[in-house]
Parts: sequence; C-alpha cells; structure tokens
Amino acid sequence: MITALLLFWPALAGVLVLFIKGQNAKRAAFGAAVVEFIIALYAMLQYQPNAQVQFQYFQPWIENFGINFAIGMDGISLLLVFLTTFLVPLIILSSFPHSYKNPNVFYALILFMQMGLIGVFTAFDAFLFYFFWEVALIPIYFISAVWGGERRIPITFKFFIYTIFGSLFMLVGFVYLYFQTPGTHTSDINAFYQLSLDTTQQSWIFWFLFIAFAIKMPVFPFHTWQPDTYTESPTQATMLLSGIMLKMGIYGVIRWLLPIVPQGVSQWDGLVLVLSIIGIVYGSIIAIRQRDLKRLVAYSSIGHVGLIAAGIFTLTEHGLQGGIIQMLSHGVNVVGLFFIIDIIYRRTNTRDIKNLGGITQTTPALSIFFMILLLGTVALPLTNGFVGEFLLLSGVFQYNNWMGAIAGTTIILGAVYMLRMFQGVMFGEQNANTANFRDLTGLETAVLVPLVVMVFWIGLHPNTFLSLTEPAVGHLLGIINR
Repeated sequence: MITALLLFWPALAGVLVLFIKGQNAKRAAFGAAVVEFIIALYAMLQYQPNAQVQFQYFQPWIENFGINFAIGMDGISLLLVFLTTFLVPLIILSSFPHSYKNPNVFYALILFMQMGLIGVFTAFDAFLFYFFWEVALIPIYFISAVWGGERRIPITFKFFIYTIFGSLFMLVGFVYLYFQTPGTHTSDINAFYQLSLDTTQQSWIFWFLFIAFAIKMPVFPFHTWQPDTYTESPTQATMLLSGIMLKMGIYGVIRWLLPIVPQGVSQWDGLVLVLSIIGIVYGSIIAIRQRDLKRLVAYSSIGHVGLIAAGIFTLTEHGLQGGIIQMLSHGVNVVGLFFIIDIIYRRTNTRDIKNLGGITQTTPALSIFFMILLLGTVALPLTNGFVGEFLLLSGVFQYNNWMGAIAGTTIILGAVYMLRMFQGVMFGEQNANTANFRDLTGLETAVLVPLVVMVFWIGLHPNTFLSLTEPAVGHLLGIINR
C-alpha cells in the first residue's frame, strides 16, 4: 500500500490545490510534497535490500486483455522515487519568490507531474508504464507552454512532437511484445522478460524502445529539443525536466530495454556507446562556448547523460551501478545549479556571463553553495559526482580502453566549462548589474542546504544508496546474461 499511497497522494493533493486561490496554493503544494517525501523516507526505512519487488499493489485493470495495475518497488525504483520526492518540495520552495499567474494551476500541474513520475518508476506492467509515461509529459508541456519565455510556444511544440514521436515507437514495441506472450497474452514485465525472441525480432524491438528512451534522456543525436526547452521553460519546469524527467529515459533502458532484448542490445551496444561518447564531447565543447548560463548547464547535461548511457550499455555491474547513482547525483547538482542561475537572474535580469562578474565580493554564502555544487558536478573526490563517474568510467574501460579514454575527457572538459562559468560570474570587477547584488535569503538557503547535504552524503557514504540497488542490479544482469 505504500507504493499506492506514494502514487495517489500527489494526484489527490493536486486536485485540492486547484481549489485554493492566490498564494496559498504554493504553500499547500509544498506541504503536500513534504508529506510525500516523508512517506518515501518511511518506505526506505522499511525496505529490505534484496532482489524482490516490495510494497506491491496489484489490481486487474483491463482484465480481459491481461493488463493490470501492477506497481511496486525494488532498489532501483526506490532510489528514483526518493530522488523525485526529495527534489519536488525543493523545486516548489524555490518558486516562492516568483509570482506566477494562476498559481493554483501551476502548482497542481507540478503535483500531477510528480504522480506521473512516480508511476513510471513503480509500474511493472508495460501498458501501465506507457500510461504514466504520457501522464508525466502532459503537465510539463502546459507548465512550459503557459509560463515559459517569449519563444515558449514553438519550442514547447517541438519538445512535444519529439516526445510523442518517441512514445509511439515505444507503444508499437510494447504491442508487439504483448502479442508474443503465450496464451491469452499479458503485458506483465516478467512475461516480457521470459520471451524467447530471435535475434532479428530483438534487433527491431531494440530500436523501437531505444528511440523512445533516447529522446527522453536525451542521447546524441536525439537531443536537439533539449537546450531550447531548458532555456525557455520557467526555472521550476527546467528543474523538473533536468533533475527528474530525463531519468525516465535512463530508467526505461535499465528496466525495459536491457533485460527484454539482450541480444538486440549486444548487436547495437557498440553504436550506442559511440553515440553516447560523441554526446559527451559534443555537449561539453558546446557548453564551453555558451554565454547564457541556462544553455551552458543544459549542454553540460547532454555530456553527463552521454556518460551515463555509455556506462549502462557496457552491461557491467560497475556501469549499471554507476548509472543509477549518477542519476541521483546529477539530479541534485543540476537542480542546485539551475536554482543558483535563477537567483542570479532575479537579481540582475541577465544570464549572460559577459554582463556579470564580481558577485562573490558581496555574497559569501552564495559563493560557497555555488562552488560546492560546481565541484560535485565536475566530480571532485568526496563529492557525489565522483562516485558515479568513477564507476561509469570503470565500466566503459572494461568494455573498451579507447572508448574509456575518450569518455574520460568529460572530467577535463567539465572542469573547463564549469570553472569558466564560475570565474566569469563570481570573480572580476563588479558592474552595473552586480554592484548591489545581495547574498542569499533565508528561503534560498533553505533550498540549497539539503542539496549540499546530499552532495557530501553521496560522496562520503555512497553505500547508503549503492547497497539498496546492488541486489536489483545483480538480478537484472542475471536476466540479461541468461
């Protein structure tokens, strides 16, 4: 029942928030998100680290067609549910300095999106997974289209077309797999795992599913919707997209692609690793050239996701564990960076690095938080980014030394664009935009403190999270290698 409560509470809260007028809507949404996080923490404390799916809730849905409302959590699901429930209240809290038109609708959409995300991470039926995949898309589309920047309509439409296109590929793949199950057919994930598909069938299904997940992540060359969408969306939408939503694609690969079509994966994994490594280098080099802070972090995200994808497709324990822990770390770091960019923009009305400078002279607290999140992003040892990148690069090196060496350039290139950004924004002489820049408020500090705690917690005690996912990863590798 815990999983069902985690799923339905945001939906119920979202409906209630719709009826709350004015600025009280944000407080109600924040309170509901905090309750959701407490439920997730309780689930983590009750969870037994093994390969079994726990906290299951099962109800027949479309019974005549073998489609069921089957949800539950293993270690992988639990970690992503934790990430979602940890970030959403901080994302809502970060919006308090803004005054959005129709705030009740804005915050209700965030809660509805949280419900969709939880559904994706806990569904163990293919069509239920597809249903929540689409449910998570609808709220973010409206948040970006209604409250975004000047170019929000064409940019959001492009994002919508990309994701719907990918979703249709996934649906075709799931329908085909459904009709391959014996008897009266079922869309249960374990039935899909047990299918005996030949190499040709697996090859085709691989591409139907991979395209859907690659667009959402996004992996080069399916990334072109991402920088503009991140830039034009309101900051809270950008946080949801980068901090949580892109993990849907990575999770889909781990849960649905690798175990169902392992022969298809082995046939195409080399190409995927090449695309992923191109994305690492491409995203990093483009990030170095950016002047807009939001676009810089958006392109850096392409590089980070490229490394995660490369590690996962090595089909090694290091690669999979690294990918999962890096999803958690990336979510923490990127939300923190986008929030700091939002603080800078609200104080200066610019995100152009050349129009900033000297901020650190009057902002000791902001400077410290910014630097910690930056160092986590560039994978400094003892920070969260180091654990994931070390495991991911270890997995890629096990697959191919040359690929590992090229993928390793993410460490150097990441340091270049992140330190360049920090130097241009925080050091140097103050100008008209930054002369009266004030330090963090209490509310802004309240958002950043939990993120920084996570940076060090993951970096210093990674086994807190790796031990949760290790049995589930071993179980999936057993299915893949059977």
